[in-house]
Amino acid sequence: MASQEESSQPSDTLTTLKTESETLKTKLEEERAKLHDVELHQVAEKIEALGQFVIKNRRTLKGHGNKVLCMDWCKDKRRIVSSSQDGKVIVWDAFTTNKEHAVTMPCTWVMACAYAPSGCAVACGGLDNKCSVYPLSLDKNENLAAKKKSVAMHTNYLSACCFTNSDMQILTSSGDGTCALWDVESGQMLQSFHGHAADVLCLDLAPSETGNTFVSGGCDKKACVWDMRTGQCIQSFETHESDINSVRYYPSGDAFASGSDDATCRLYDLRADREVAIYSKESIIFGASSVDFSFSGRLLFGGYNDYTINVWDVLKGTRMSILFGHENRVSTLRVSPDGTAFCSGSWDNTLRIWA
Repeated sequence: MASQEESSQPSDTLTTLKTESETLKTKLEEERAKLHDVELHQVAEKIEALGQFVIKNRRTLKGHGNKVLCMDWCKDKRRIVSSSQDGKVIVWDAFTTNKEHAVTMPCTWVMACAYAPSGCAVACGGLDNKCSVYPLSLDKNENLAAKKKSVAMHTNYLSACCFTNSDMQILTSSGDGTCALWDVESGQMLQSFHGHAADVLCLDLAPSETGNTFVSGGCDKKACVWDMRTGQCIQSFETHESDINSVRYYPSGDAFASGSDDATCRLYDLRADREVAIYSKESIIFGASSVDFSFSGRLLFGGYNDYTINVWDVLKGTRMSILFGHENRVSTLRVSPDGTAFCSGSWDNTLRIWA
């Protein structure tokens, strides 16, 4: 008799705990709603509208044999690293469009690449479940692959990586539902971050010098803000209706934007602990694959699966411009470190510089 009672208990407690967590979630939402007194676009009504501006395609970087999946700028505001489905990682000079280095990875679908802060190394990875770091040198004939260092190992594909404020640590996110912080020299995991219920697709490091937090987004429609020192999720936001493909901090570090398959981009304020704006239009029905802010934070650039780039006024929530040029879906988009241009990568095998 006792054993029967015991066997029925765990499932009962699980159900009660689930309902309890749901009621707590609802209560939290109610508390958040009480503090929600005004919309961002209402506050921004008094602000002057932006004047007309011209953004054109200034350079096209050709050389990848397949879809461009990821790109990153070097701190020198001139070099770009890009990775592609053809297994190639290429370092470009964005001014001259020359290729400076090329590495062939052992696997195709190199979904993540990042430039080290010093500009002396690049990191990349993808379906090999690893993050590899390649030191770059001025010797054009040097075999980069020989100097490759495998830093991170996940149990599923690597979706994104970025260096912290030094060359010595790297953050990764993966299809195994976790993010992790690694020591580049030893390859040791310093901290792991568990909290997503599905694949983590993107991450971004907070912009402050002491940057101890980062944000991640994933297939569970959730964006989480993490403390790198403790490994704890300190804030989470669940308002998207589909996968979050891209997250990017506002330049001040007080907010972040996300782009999702639900065809919207959203702005979350960390101090208000809530979503403060949605960037969407009836006519936009394709998902947003990547987002980034202009240098001032006034504009939000979004790359979409319908081959376009939409430029949004962050404060007023209106669309300022649509940029055409790519011939397939835009997969990655980054504003240069000095804000004078931005680069987009696409499934049409090219990267384009806009300014």
